[in-house]
Amino acid sequence: MVQELTDQAIELLHKLIETSSFSSEEEETAQLIEAWFIKHDIPFNRENNNIWAYNKYFDEAKPTILLNSHHDTVKPNGNYTNDPFKAFIEDGKLYGLGSNDAGGCLVSLIATFTHFYDKKDLKYNFVIVASAEEENSGPLGLKSVLKHLKNVEFGIVGEPTLMQLAIAEKGLLVLDVSVKGTASHAAHPNDDNAIYNALEVIRWFENYEFEKSSEALGKVKMTVTQISAGNQHNVVPSHCDLVVDIRVNDRYRNEEILKIVKKTMPDNVEVKPRSLHLGSSSIPEDHPIVKSGIALGRTTYGSPTLSDQSVLSCPSLKLGPGDSTRSHSANEFIYVDEIKEGVELYIKILEGIV
Repeated sequence: MVQELTDQAIELLHKLIETSSFSSEEEETAQLIEAWFIKHDIPFNRENNNIWAYNKYFDEAKPTILLNSHHDTVKPNGNYTNDPFKAFIEDGKLYGLGSNDAGGCLVSLIATFTHFYDKKDLKYNFVIVASAEEENSGPLGLKSVLKHLKNVEFGIVGEPTLMQLAIAEKGLLVLDVSVKGTASHAAHPNDDNAIYNALEVIRWFENYEFEKSSEALGKVKMTVTQISAGNQHNVVPSHCDLVVDIRVNDRYRNEEILKIVKKTMPDNVEVKPRSLHLGSSSIPEDHPIVKSGIALGRTTYGSPTLSDQSVLSCPSLKLGPGDSTRSHSANEFIYVDEIKEGVELYIKILEGIV
């Protein structure tokens, strides 16, 4: 039965790859996922392009395990030499856009959920969510359906981790920073040049270290990623605008980081967050699901990349087939054997606790 489900999962991944599903445009891949549930006689719910389903013997008195991965993709980068929408296998690699991020994880979790769907007397319920808008952190993704989910105690988020246990994930805080100055003609003296003022601010973001470090995630990391100022060679601009990417460890909330930055900036600097909801996440190393994975030879680590974990308030584990370094790359692929291992390990890890 597991082998049959795995084969069907790989077939579904072929179909997903060959169906465009850019963020907020996932209607057709949602239909493919619906077709899986219809084929397996599993009732499901849909809101926008999110699909979710519960196990057959759902019990309100029991806690629920959330299984989640996403079916949207980024747009293919310009370095593809393969057709990104053509799924094919060569040398054991299944190529195509979204194969690694996160199609392999999604179909492996769908197969795993289907394996457990009609089993009785489990300690936990299961709910699977195939979510939309993960790649653009959109408002109509996983976060929008959490209010419908019942009794979720913890979650497994399917992202490529080589089936190792990502027990913590950094959050993301993006700041728009405007450094003020005095506009003037470039030919005249001006000791309030916004660009020169920005140099000190940039150095602060480069050198400041937050006090609290995380065992799993290390230090908070701040990076100035964009600079914009002026529109004419002979005019000193009145402001220099920066974009700052901050990767937040699990020792801080995004609101705390923002407060520290604002408190430190001089009066001529304006700081505005784009969002505060993409927080860090973690799960204790002694949690039963983590211990089950460790017992099967899996290792733990902290992940610097963002996923739908950022919108979950429950403990969550990031785990899935594939390699994060392949995500968003040209000629994206996942090994077929990674999918087979993914289904097998998902089932064994969950059997260790249910």
